[in-house]
Amino acid sequence: MDFQAFVDCIDVMTCVISVELLEDGKYGDIRLVAGNKAYVKSIEQVWDGPQLMSTKFVPGSLYQNYFPQDMNFETVCYRAAVEKVPVHTYVHPDRFDFWFNLFLMPLVNEGNIYYCTYTQEVSRVLDTEKLANLSHNTTSAVLNTCIKLHDGHDFQETMSSVIQDIRELCVARTCSIMLLDQQEKKCWVLAQNRSNNIAVSSTRSVVRDDPDFYNIALSWEDTIGGSNCLIVKNQNDMEYVKQKNPRWYQSLTNAGVWSIVLFPLKKGKDLLGYMWATNFETKDAERIKETLELTTYFVTSAIANEQLVQRLKVLSSIDMLTGVMNRNEMNNRIDRIAGGDDQIKDLGIVFADLNGLKRVNDDKGHISGDQLLQKAAEVLRELFPEGNIFRAGGDEFMILVPDTTEEYLKEKADRIHETRLGFGDACFAVGWCFIEDSKDILNALHISDERMYEDKERFYKEHPELKR
Repeated sequence: MDFQAFVDCIDVMTCVISVELLEDGKYGDIRLVAGNKAYVKSIEQVWDGPQLMSTKFVPGSLYQNYFPQDMNFETVCYRAAVEKVPVHTYVHPDRFDFWFNLFLMPLVNEGNIYYCTYTQEVSRVLDTEKLANLSHNTTSAVLNTCIKLHDGHDFQETMSSVIQDIRELCVARTCSIMLLDQQEKKCWVLAQNRSNNIAVSSTRSVVRDDPDFYNIALSWEDTIGGSNCLIVKNQNDMEYVKQKNPRWYQSLTNAGVWSIVLFPLKKGKDLLGYMWATNFETKDAERIKETLELTTYFVTSAIANEQLVQRLKVLSSIDMLTGVMNRNEMNNRIDRIAGGDDQIKDLGIVFADLNGLKRVNDDKGHISGDQLLQKAAEVLRELFPEGNIFRAGGDEFMILVPDTTEEYLKEKADRIHETRLGFGDACFAVGWCFIEDSKDILNALHISDERMYEDKERFYKEHPELKR
């Protein structure tokens, strides 16, 4: 068959791909046999599209001459060429800032060399109609996930329910969502679900107990190799993982994993984490891939939104200067305790106000005054690592110490009183109160505040030159 004449009859970017079928049923080389003018131009001429590794199209070249090895690309080529299945997919490989609308059609084979067409449309902008052009079963599964994500009131419970649905969809042994914090260099499992008939360590415990798991997770991006996911269906695919990432391969083997589908969760350029299913129903690999490609968009958006909400909560509850909680959060916490929502026995309350801040501000300026406040907060955090520290306002701090004793509270209050902060005569005025029933918190606050002001008055009687 004259493949060049065949593709020259097609206007859109099209090439013919060959797949070598080996005697053991595995495939060997995958080559670009012929390309039409539009396809060759996309490689050899500068254009507003994906830039490949080579700028010269040579018929019969290995596809790896143009972009790195990609198991997803190899899979669709094998399905179209060898299994004679027409393939359509709409994807966004991570290595390119483009969306690809791909069509592959089977052609004839010559001995153990099988052929298919490969037609692509490329755009920078997501076409939601193409993304939503899915089968009924896939659409139903994705819609179910969207409804749960939208209507869920408890984020953790919602994600646990979603991950159970995904595991059941994949008929997998385990399914997990793991998040990454590359600034803190840590990872943790957000949600997981396991088949009831297996007895293996939970993903959460493995991630928690293996100090090297974070580094293994970092290596997955390179293993995926710029594609949008990794699907390992058989031993041939496992050999790719072994070659690309031997440390992870050994970890998978030790855990009894023989198949895995792994999707990065990305919001823009930011990698939030990964979702994966192990030992899944490989005969449904294409349906699973199609479903999860779309599902991950909504799961990732839900995670990103939740993280944004949590960051905003932190910003609204933290005093930006000192890093301790602010007055608004203090009032909210007091209201919860007074209303009986936080039932605490043996509660300690400490008020600590700075003596000498005005003198520092007058002599050395507000920058030094701010540094004094930061130093004060640091001292309180060291003394009360288990307590809730609030900046009540100005130079006044309040500490809540749950599940404590009166002796412990007095010892800590004395240590605060004795602390010198390194800014001249600046020190703390302290007042505290211990109660056995947190419902008496409002009265305890009043007592602590009065005692603190009494202590402050004593200080300024001894140091009238520092009085504000």
